[in-house]
Amino acid sequence: MAIIEANGLTYTYPGRDKPSVKGVSITIKKGEIVVLTGPSGCGKTTLCRCFNGLIPHFYEGKLEGDIVVAGLEVKEHPIHELAQHVGLVFQNPENQLFALSVEKDVAFGLENLGLSRDKIKERVDWALQVADIEELRERSPHELSGGQQQRVAVACVLAMQPDIIVLDEPTSFLDPLSATKIFEVIGELNRKLGITIILVEHRMDLASVYANRIIVMDEGSVVLDGDPREVFSSEKARLIGVGIPKATRLFQLLREGGVHLGGVPVTSNEASNILREALKHD
Repeated sequence: MAIIEANGLTYTYPGRDKPSVKGVSITIKKGEIVVLTGPSGCGKTTLCRCFNGLIPHFYEGKLEGDIVVAGLEVKEHPIHELAQHVGLVFQNPENQLFALSVEKDVAFGLENLGLSRDKIKERVDWALQVADIEELRERSPHELSGGQQQRVAVACVLAMQPDIIVLDEPTSFLDPLSATKIFEVIGELNRKLGITIILVEHRMDLASVYANRIIVMDEGSVVLDGDPREVFSSEKARLIGVGIPKATRLFQLLREGGVHLGGVPVTSNEASNILREALKHD
C-alpha cells in the first residue's frame, strides 16, 4: 500500500529560474525504509519539504505535478494537518529544540494538538522510552551532546505518532558510534511500529544496513531507484559519486580483477558470510 505518491513533481523556489526538483515520480510503500541520496544540491531536502507541506505552504515558489501523502493531497492540506502524519527531523537538531527541558520539548507538539494532560504525559513517557532518553527528561536540550540532541528530536517527532518519519542527514554532525546508535533507534522504530522511514543520508555503510530501497537524485531528478544491491552495482551510481559501501566496493574490485565470490554484499556482515562460504569450498 502506497503512503507517498508523487507524479511529475517539479518545484522552483521564489526568485529562481531553475527548478530544484524536476519531474519526480515516485511511490513509497507503507513500512519501507527508503534512503534518499545524491550529490549536494541535487534536490533531496527540497523533496522532503514537499512530503510534509513546507512546500508549498511555507516556501511558496511554484509547485507543479501532484503529491499525495498518507491519503492527503499536499497542496490542499495545511502544514499542521500534514504534521500529524509526517514528522521531520532536521539535519541540525538544535534548530527544532527550544524548550527549557527535554520533557517540555517533547510535549510541545502534543500541547498544540490540544490533547489532555494525561494523554500528553502518556505519549511523552512512551517517546522518551522508545528513544532511550528517559534519564534526560529534566535536562536542558542545549546541554546535551549531538547524539543525545538527535535522540530528543526523534522523540519529539515520535510523540506525535506520525505514519512517516523523514530524517534529513541526521548523522552529519555525529561521530560513527553516535551515528550507529541513531540508526539502531530508526531500525527499531520501523520493526516494532511499522513506521515508514525516509532517510536522507550520505553514510551508505551505516544506512544500507537498514534500507529496503535506495533512491538517488541528481540535478533535481531521480536517476536511480531500487534495491540497494542493484543501485550500488550500477555504473551510474559510481559516476554520480554515491558513497558505495566499502564491502560492496571491495567485491566490485575483486570482480574486476577476475575473482567472483558470488553475491553483492551491502554490509560487512554479508561480506564476511560470503567469504566464509567461499573458503569452505576451497
